[in-house]
Amino acid sequence: MNFYSGPDSQQDGDVNVAPDDTVSALAFSPQRIQADFIVSGTWGNTVSCYQVAKAINGQWKGELKASHQHQSPILDVCWSDDCTKVFSASADKTVKMWDLQSNQQMPVAAHDAPIKTVHWIKTNNYSCIMTSSWDRTLKFWDTRSQNPLTTINLPERSYCADVLGPMAVVSTADRAILIYKLDPSPTLIKQSDSPFKFQHKCVSIFTDDKREPSGYALGSIEGRVAIQYVQQKDPKSNFTFKCHRTNGQNSSIHDIYSVNDIAFHPIYGTMATIGSDGKYSFWDKDARTRLKISDQFEQPLTRCAINSTGEIFAYAYGYDWSKGHEYSNPATNKNKIQFHYCFEDLKPKKKS
Repeated sequence: MNFYSGPDSQQDGDVNVAPDDTVSALAFSPQRIQADFIVSGTWGNTVSCYQVAKAINGQWKGELKASHQHQSPILDVCWSDDCTKVFSASADKTVKMWDLQSNQQMPVAAHDAPIKTVHWIKTNNYSCIMTSSWDRTLKFWDTRSQNPLTTINLPERSYCADVLGPMAVVSTADRAILIYKLDPSPTLIKQSDSPFKFQHKCVSIFTDDKREPSGYALGSIEGRVAIQYVQQKDPKSNFTFKCHRTNGQNSSIHDIYSVNDIAFHPIYGTMATIGSDGKYSFWDKDARTRLKISDQFEQPLTRCAINSTGEIFAYAYGYDWSKGHEYSNPATNKNKIQFHYCFEDLKPKKKS
């Protein structure tokens, strides 16, 4: 891929109350209702909601509105489409629904092992949440019932998943990729093997020109991203590229870092990746070019999200345990959520 690095237009803003531990989940409200809100989940068992607004100095700032606790670390968060409820999946094997208007929490889903992902689904026929777990099941829940609407067995533990419109993608520990059509009911339409030899870390669905889901980007622990189309019209349309790598002391040897999260711009269709190398990069997958790379932060970047208008890129950094517990130092670990104005940075470059 070609390389371009543009200067930061301003210092990035942050939240007024820092996360209590490394951020493991991050999600913007799906629409701006009077304001943008972002929810985070941490390894410290905490789910927090921040209101995001532009300060006098032009930075985007996050103000903590409320927090809740699970009994174990948070592994994923999502919003309902009307922005009134937040769902948090935890290693305590439950999903809790947080009603933001009443500020009350209640359990709405359960598995036999930690729940890795939770997504809100709204189709023409039903609304529910989808959960995937290390108990090797995918479940769909009406939040008013204690029993799942549907349970689907997976070939292995769920490691990452995404939902967009009528499509869901689930990746499992054996590096299988399962694609489901959600309307009129969840149905497996394709199962494929990984383009990678190593563990998947994140997956994000992208759309075509008609804003219909058409494929997904898959990130791995080996510093690679794969762009995969569900209906492959051209054999060359699927490709992989290397990222989040640095030259070691020997220029022929690269330090390779995990791709920890991927987010697509809601208007341009360009994307952001973050990694254990402490950097974020913006990409144009169609032109196969890099639009921007950030300076290196002092710690790994763990999760990211882009707001509904495509103006704000949120990213979290903190220790991601990629080097084991011996490299974790509570005295130097800094957990932050920051906001970068990204509307221009993620705009595709005009072809010369």
